[in-house]
Order: sequence, then C-alpha cells, then structure tokens
Amino acid sequence: MTWTSADGAFSIAHPDRFYIGGEWVAPLSGRVFHHVDPATEEVQVDIAEATAEDIDRAVAAARDAFDNGPWPRMTPRERAGYLVKLADLVRAGSVELGHAWTREMGIVHAVSQGGGAAFAGYIDQHVRFAETFPWQETQPTTDGLGGEALLVREPVGVVGAIIPWNAAFILALVKMTPALLAGCTVVLKASPEAPLGPYVIMDMIDQIGLPPGVVNFVTADREASERLVRHPGVDKISFTGSTAAGKRIGSLCAERVARFTLELGGKSAALVMDDYDVDKAATTLANSTAYMTNQVCAALSRVVVTDRNHDAMVEALKTRFDQIQVGDPYAEGSQMGPLAMSRQFDRVMDYIAIGQGEGRMITGGSRPAELNRGYYVQPTIFTDVDPGARIAQEEIFGPVVVVLRAKDEQDAVRIANQSHYGLDGAVFTNDREKAYSVGRQVRTGTFGQNLHRMDFGVSFGGFKQSGIGREGGFDGLKSFCETKAIMLDPQLA
Repeated sequence: MTWTSADGAFSIAHPDRFYIGGEWVAPLSGRVFHHVDPATEEVQVDIAEATAEDIDRAVAAARDAFDNGPWPRMTPRERAGYLVKLADLVRAGSVELGHAWTREMGIVHAVSQGGGAAFAGYIDQHVRFAETFPWQETQPTTDGLGGEALLVREPVGVVGAIIPWNAAFILALVKMTPALLAGCTVVLKASPEAPLGPYVIMDMIDQIGLPPGVVNFVTADREASERLVRHPGVDKISFTGSTAAGKRIGSLCAERVARFTLELGGKSAALVMDDYDVDKAATTLANSTAYMTNQVCAALSRVVVTDRNHDAMVEALKTRFDQIQVGDPYAEGSQMGPLAMSRQFDRVMDYIAIGQGEGRMITGGSRPAELNRGYYVQPTIFTDVDPGARIAQEEIFGPVVVVLRAKDEQDAVRIANQSHYGLDGAVFTNDREKAYSVGRQVRTGTFGQNLHRMDFGVSFGGFKQSGIGREGGFDGLKSFCETKAIMLDPQLA
C-alpha cells in the first residue's frame, strides 16, 4: 500500500508495514496510529503500530545480521560505499523529505525542503571518516614486558536508535550513519507523531542493498519502546528526547549494563553583553524562535541581559516577535508554523498560564485570532521573572522566551548556569576574546557567538541533565565502538 498526500506533493510506501530483515513485513497486530496534520488537525494516514512481539522480530533480525552476517566483518571503506549511495538518495530526495518534515511537525516548508541536502553532507563526512578515523592505533605498553599494544575499535553490536518527533528524519540519519560505518546493526524506532520522514528514509535504505537485517524499522509508542530498551539482544541504546524519558532509559540500561547515549532536554541561555546592538540581537533571537516553532531541545529560551540594556532589549524583542508571520507552513510569507500536536499545544498553553503568575507577559500568549484550526500559538515573551521560576527553569518546547535581568557580566554567567540543563547557549558580543571567556564559563555542550548554532558534524550533546555522551564528529562515531587492547608477544615481532 502506498499513501500519497491529498495535494499529491509526496508519498510513502508501506505505511502499514515495518522494515525487518530486509523486507517490508506486516505487523503482528492490526493496531494503527492515526497521524494528524498539525496545520489542519485532520488525520493524514494510518501508520502500523508495533507491539513487543514486533520489537522482538526486529531485534532478532539485527542480532542475526551482527552475529552471523557480513556487515561487521567488512572494512570501514566497504561499509562507506553503502553510505555514498544513501547520501546520493537523501540529496536527491530533499524536497520529499521536506514535505514529510512539514506535515509531521509544522516546520515552514521553505525551510524544511533544504534539510535533506544539508544532512547528506553529514553522511559525506562519515564516508571520509572511513579513511581518517583511528580504527587502529599503536600504543606503548607500560607493564614492563615490552612491545607495543594495538588499540582497535570494533562495533558495539546491535543498536536501538530511538528518535523524537521534532526532526525525525534528521535524527534517524544522525544515529544510523555512524552506527553503520562502525559496523553495527540497527533497530530504528520512530515516534508515532512523526513517522513520515523515517518511512521515506527507510525506502532509501531499502534501495541501497544492505545485507538483510542490518537496518530494521518500527513505529512504536512507549510500551513497545521500553521492550527495545530492555531487550537483552540490544547492546546499545541511542536516544534523543525528554530528560524524563532519558532518565528512565538510562536506569533500564544500567540494570543490564547496556551502553547508552542520551541527548536530552535544554533550557539554553542567550547572554546579551552591553557592547552588542540590542536590535540586532533581537532579530537573531526572533528568527531562532520562529524556527521549528522553537520545538528545539537547544532553543535559546532564556535571554539574559544586564540592567543597562534590559528595557531596550525587551522592547526590541517585542517589536521583532510581533512581526513574526504565523500561519500555514506552506503559505508564502509564513515564518512560523503550528506546534506539532494537540498535547504539545496544551503543554505550551499551560506554561503560558503558569508564566502569567510568575512574571509579566509583554506579547503573545494565545492562538492567533485568524487561525482557528491547527495547533498555532503566538510567539510569547515574559519578563520580570525570577531566574528560579518554573517558566525560567523548565523546558517548554514552544515559542515562549523569558527575559532575565542581570547586574553585570558575571551575574549573567551565574544566571545562565542556574539550570539543571546544559545543552546549548550563546553570547552576543563584538569582542571575540570575551565570547571565548564567557563560553568557557557557561556549563553547556555547545556555545555560539552572536548566533544560535549547533553542529552534528563537530559534536553535539549536553552537560548536566541535558544528556550523556555526544553525537556527531569523531566523538559520536566512537560511541558506537568498543575499544579493545591487543598485546602481541614482543618476542615474535
């Protein structure tokens, strides 16, 4: 069965099936998820729902492919050949992937249509890693017996890759690409709220000719997902999602000493220094808030500014936020689309209600009057908020920004660090040395100067409750490897 969107913009094959053992297979139950378009609140397509038994089938296929198949025994260069084919398909399918992304979670299509081309470059990078990554190194021994040790990096095994709903196809590629290059086999688990992009990616996976069972795919809710985390046949879990879910996953993995990487929530701070133009900073922050309707774990949702520029910053932000065009993600001129789903809309509105008791709301706070259908909410700003208040401490995952007042630069750093999270951050200053100094003081995994930046090609992950481990770059590839020391008899050299 092939499903095509009502306007004919794109289609996905086999929404009623899972990809297991190199084939599209029917689920063991007749249960389905009803996927809803966030811009219209209408059901778009029914997607197969995995049960624990379906998870078991997928893990068995991945386990057999790892234990008995050729994939982990190939060289990195041989595995990279398959990634070259995948990158070509992702690049060619960028527009289709963009449609899927928009219809899943509401990102403006003018932005989403370039996502595939951008992340094809991420795959290209890993193709180069086949030659440049330290798969084997020679180290001196220290045990007094002479000779050298070979430090080799081998695949960790079967990987359960659990992706969120806000950037589903991107996170699928972020996790699968290094896992495959390392020689792992994968069970990819998509969210029922965002299955479309992953289905498009799996069609591409089916085309590149991987050995059966190397990549397997299901869509499942929490109960079946926990089966994947608990499964003794899974060696590593790579998870992106909320901190609450990450804590649960980490505890379950620890019970059986399974490996895990957790990329979790954030409440990132933007520190605006006195030397920086407030209008310029406000424009940048408004643009980053509109991106994905601020449904981004690394969102700059706390703006920290000194007394000197606080009032000017608030006024500039209000002006820019009021100019954001909220509307149909396919409409010309739209800058911010809807939230991804009904429960996310309710969550954001609940936090706005909380914020009205904790600070002063200066703009936004409700559904746009002209949009009575779809999960739309106005970009919202609060000020006069204590840094310890809930709306200044808890991840909202929507277009709600809090402006916090600081006495001076050091107080701004203190406020930025007054958080359980530490995923991203930025400082707005014309002084490069100051940017470096502030960046070294703020406890966060990524930090930018004058922009909201994150780069999976370098390294991405968090301090504190924003996660454990890193994705992207050499660090991310290492997380899919086990390190082994081989010490050969020096007398036989």
